[in-house]
Amino acid sequence: MQGTKNLTSGHIQRQLFNLAIPIMGTSFIQMAYSLTDMAWVGRLGSESVAAIGSVGILTWMTNSISLLNKVGSEVSVGQSIGAQNASDARNFASHNLTIALLISLFWGLILIVFAEPILQIYKLDPEITSKAVNYLRIVGTAFPFIFLSASFTGIYNASGQSKVPFIISGIGLLMNMLLDPLFIFGFGWGTEGAALATWLSQATVLGLFIYRLKKRREVLGGFKFFTKLESRFVKRILVLGLPAAILNTLFSIINLFMARTASQYGGHIGLMTLTAGGQLEAIAWNTSQGFSTALSAFVAQNYAAGKNDRVLGAYYTALKMTVLFGTFCTLLFVFWGSELFSLIVPDPEAYQSGGIFLRIDGYSMIFMMLEITTQGLFYGTGRTVPPAIISISFNSLRIPLALILASTGLGIAGVWWAISISSIAKGIVSASWFAILKKRILTTRVTGDSNGTSN
Repeated sequence: MQGTKNLTSGHIQRQLFNLAIPIMGTSFIQMAYSLTDMAWVGRLGSESVAAIGSVGILTWMTNSISLLNKVGSEVSVGQSIGAQNASDARNFASHNLTIALLISLFWGLILIVFAEPILQIYKLDPEITSKAVNYLRIVGTAFPFIFLSASFTGIYNASGQSKVPFIISGIGLLMNMLLDPLFIFGFGWGTEGAALATWLSQATVLGLFIYRLKKRREVLGGFKFFTKLESRFVKRILVLGLPAAILNTLFSIINLFMARTASQYGGHIGLMTLTAGGQLEAIAWNTSQGFSTALSAFVAQNYAAGKNDRVLGAYYTALKMTVLFGTFCTLLFVFWGSELFSLIVPDPEAYQSGGIFLRIDGYSMIFMMLEITTQGLFYGTGRTVPPAIISISFNSLRIPLALILASTGLGIAGVWWAISISSIAKGIVSASWFAILKKRILTTRVTGDSNGTSN
């Protein structure tokens, strides 16, 4: 099939690494947008970091919603390629892009119009809230860029060409790194300058995706970007992508309330610690997510082709690497958390608080790796519901657990323990669920039609 790589034969570890490394790089680049903004804005003070961080949770929510079509593209297009059905692969690609555009316009309008009442949930000082509102209204107009780029990334990943999104995202990050200091300090635009730098960078990323696919027709021999929606394709995309979008969106909503709890017990330092610490935690998260996404694309093709021995081999290979990295992150966070945090926010009060967060969170790193890697296996086989149930259940427990632990004398540290304990539980349950379903997964096969049902 033109513009795709066949992942159903060849060396498993080599193919998995060739897929995973660019995906991890792309994930780190996405994370680096926020880290770059925070690193520069951190020089303006912890109040400005709190303003960016409060919007960062909403941006996270936006990226979570965009997973509907990123995961939808990776699995639906990937399984169609594995089943050698080029027509369905093109139709799924077009439908994912069309749905992504419609959702992004609706979601962006909501956040732009209701920016102020939404951000008041943090109960921050009026000056900080005002900065956050202006930042959100600027980046909100870039949401179509984010959604469509996520869909294009999913299409490329499904086709085995994960290097292309990595290169394009890298160009966007480089642009953001150059524009941040210019806009924030050179032009004196402060937090609004950071928002404008992000806007221009995201627009450039989308423009490069459009250029490559329209001019070069390098994936699936070319396909329409937007199309009239057909129920059979829409239904399959929703079945595959909606659970992932829901679990990640609810996760970000839960984090919104966790941020409010952190603000209640720790003021703007507590909020800043959660949001900036979350960016550092994303170092581990994005590494495991890179292998998980690569595993999903690899499994989608091989599962549709009935190569279940390759499915298992890829899962165990990915798991070994992510657990090894999780061990490294545990050591880094537990023993050098304060030093790591000070690279983002040099304020002593801030990095001391951040060190406590990273130490407590560090104990859960291996289990987080276990959860996310297993999630990739489930996604590749089209079973997106189990990860959603696990994530929604244990993430929801964070709020009451945080309130209980914080009120029993632990204070703000109780919020951090609630996050760590729930992550440990998710990893254990994910591995157990796969062990229970393993035989059933490996004795069924996707049919390869546009409905994508499993027998």
